[in-house]
Amino acid sequence: MMIIGPLMVILVLLGAPLFAIIAAGAFWNFYQADIDLQAIAIEFYGIAEMPILLAIPLFTFAGYLLSESDAPKRLVRLTSALLGWMPAGLAVVSLVACAFFTAFTGASGVTIIALGAILFPAMQQAGYPEKFNLGLVTSAGSLGLLFAPSLPLILYGVVAEVPIESLFLAGLLPGFLMLLVLSGFSIWKNRAIRTPLGDFSWYEVRSALRESMWEIPLPVVVLGGIYSGYFAISEAAAVTALYVLIVDVVILKEVSLRKLPSIVRESMILVGGIMMILGVSRASTNFMIDAGVPQQLLEWISGFVTGEIAFMVMLLLFLLMLGAILDIFSAIVLVVPLILPIATQFGVHPVHLGIVFLATMQLGYITPPVGLNLFIAGYRFDRPIVNIYLSTLPFFIFLMISVGLIAFWPALSLILLK
Repeated sequence: MMIIGPLMVILVLLGAPLFAIIAAGAFWNFYQADIDLQAIAIEFYGIAEMPILLAIPLFTFAGYLLSESDAPKRLVRLTSALLGWMPAGLAVVSLVACAFFTAFTGASGVTIIALGAILFPAMQQAGYPEKFNLGLVTSAGSLGLLFAPSLPLILYGVVAEVPIESLFLAGLLPGFLMLLVLSGFSIWKNRAIRTPLGDFSWYEVRSALRESMWEIPLPVVVLGGIYSGYFAISEAAAVTALYVLIVDVVILKEVSLRKLPSIVRESMILVGGIMMILGVSRASTNFMIDAGVPQQLLEWISGFVTGEIAFMVMLLLFLLMLGAILDIFSAIVLVVPLILPIATQFGVHPVHLGIVFLATMQLGYITPPVGLNLFIAGYRFDRPIVNIYLSTLPFFIFLMISVGLIAFWPALSLILLK
């Protein structure tokens, strides 16, 4: 027992797959407790009984398909036509476009790769400093995680057994708050760089709307179908995937049939990783719950935490460190089952906990030294990683302020649920 913990840490440092490490821990725990190891397989196959999980591969496939089409260019043109006339209009356009795109792809790295090639050179040409451009595009890559149909929102709902429709509603205002805070910072920063303003043109708006006529219905299909009761989450995902497939492959012909298998493969690699982690972690977390680990944690935490505010401060610090070393999908399936009962004891609503969890983990993508977006941006834009660190620092600070507001203002997440 004394060597299993350090051994697993060594495996992590050596780059072993996370699902294999979790599975090894589960096997060891079950073996030590003299529990039949077939229970792990039963727990793993138990995820097949969750119809809601069908939404994850379908939304992921739709997002990857969108990223391979010209949808990112059309989205940038539309937001530019609507918002480009503002001070720092192109910066605000970048934030909005990245948030929308990440909501559908569920992966901030895909957003940086797909939209970065459009937004970064455009901002350079418009006169924005390179440091500001690097920081904005890198930070904006994960902004859409609180907007439907974000995969982390769906996965949190599955793990925490919280209605996903409630999470979709709860993420709206916190997500817009983050957008407004970064937009305000960009506009304030524009006073110094004096970027020239674009002219508003009704002709350009109509032209951009006409060009984006196939993408505009997507949010209506997803949100309208779900909240009208016409679609379940999985049905909305199926309709979205089919719609995107027909539009991009058949109607617009922007994705060839020859390229389709590689898109399916790439998107399902992400889905497979999520499913493997979810499957093997169910056995490990259920064992810990049966062993009373959450209750032991609650007793330990209660020794020096006396209220919701103190608990929330400790939770934010913990999640910030966790987000810097663990991807958001792994964190959800590993940590949420343990902290959810503790948070409930301190009066934290499960839906509010989910929004705080995801908003804080979103910061992990740009938290040094191992934030995923930092390395993706360094590779995509061919810049030293230290430059990326320094560029994202102001955006990190303002996002941190936003997360603090979200955490200590529960009504922001819950008001739309009433």
